[in-house]
Amino acid sequence: MSGVHNVIIIGSGPAGLTAAIYAARANLNPLVFEGIQPGGQLTITTDVENYPGFPEGVQGPELMDLMRAQSQRFGTDHRYEFVDKIDVSAQPFRLWVGDEEYQTHTLIIATGASARLLGIEGEGEIMGHGLSACATCDGFFFSGKEVLVVGGGDTAMEEATFLTRFASRVTIVHRRDSFRASKIMQDRALANEKIDVLWNKTVIGYQADDEGQLNGVRLLDTVNGEETDLSTEGVFLAIGHVPNTGFMGGAVELDDHGYVVLQGPTETSVDGIFACGDVADTRYRQAITAAGTGCQAAMDAEKWLEEREHSG
Repeated sequence: MSGVHNVIIIGSGPAGLTAAIYAARANLNPLVFEGIQPGGQLTITTDVENYPGFPEGVQGPELMDLMRAQSQRFGTDHRYEFVDKIDVSAQPFRLWVGDEEYQTHTLIIATGASARLLGIEGEGEIMGHGLSACATCDGFFFSGKEVLVVGGGDTAMEEATFLTRFASRVTIVHRRDSFRASKIMQDRALANEKIDVLWNKTVIGYQADDEGQLNGVRLLDTVNGEETDLSTEGVFLAIGHVPNTGFMGGAVELDDHGYVVLQGPTETSVDGIFACGDVADTRYRQAITAAGTGCQAAMDAEKWLEEREHSG
C-alpha cells in the first residue's frame, strides 16, 4: 500500500475509461483496475458504427484501445487486475487485489453488466460473427437477412420488433409455450407480420461456415427432446444481463437485480462512491451513454474532493 489515491476506478469499458480521461485531466492521478477483459463488452464487438466521430465505423477493441491511450496520455495508471473486495465503512475506502491493499478517497464503479449467454461451446468465438447480444448495436448489419431472437421477456420482444426495421424475417425462439413478457410487448411483437415464433425450442448449438461466420443453429424441442437444424444468418440473445457487482459485497445499495441504485446522476448510497455505465443502467446500455455517465462520475468525484480539500 502506497498512500491514499484521489480516485480509483473499477472497470475499463467506455464508462470507466472516459471517467479516467476526465479524472486524469483534472490532475487527480486516477488508478484504473481493468480486470482481465480490458475494454468490457466492446472487446467482443466487431463493427461499431453509431459512436460519434467515426464516420466509417470503428472496431470495438480499437475504440477501447484509443480511449485507453488517451487516458494514459494524461497519466492514468492502468492495472489489469481484479478487485476482490472493498471496505467502505470509513474514509479512506479500502480495496484489495489479492493480498495487496489500496486506499482511496473516492471510488468510481464502472464494472458494467455482462449479457447472459447460453453457455454453448464455441459461443465466445462466434460472438460478433453472426451472434450478438445487442440488437440496437448490431441490427443494421443484418439488413435483408433472416435472424433469430432467443428469449421470451420484454427485452426479447423489444429486440425482435426493433430488428424488423432491418431483417427480412425475425423468428423468436422460446423454450416455453408462452412468453413472460408484458402483454403490451407481446401483442406488439406478435402483431408484426415480419415476426414468427418457435415455441418450446431452445438453441443447443451454433453452426458456422469455414470462415467462422454463423450460418445456423441446432434446436432442441423442450417437449419431445427432438433435435433439428435451422439455417439462419444471425442470432440475437435477449435473455437478460448480469451486473458485475458481486465483488462489492453489499457495499452500496443495489436493486433486486443487482444493479447499483443511484441517488443522483452518479451518486450512490455511500458518500464518495460514484457509479457509471451499464452497472447502473438498465435501459440504454450504449457505449455513448456509458461514456457520458463516465464523464459525469469523474466530474462529480472531482467536485467531492474539492469540497473536502482532498485533491491536489
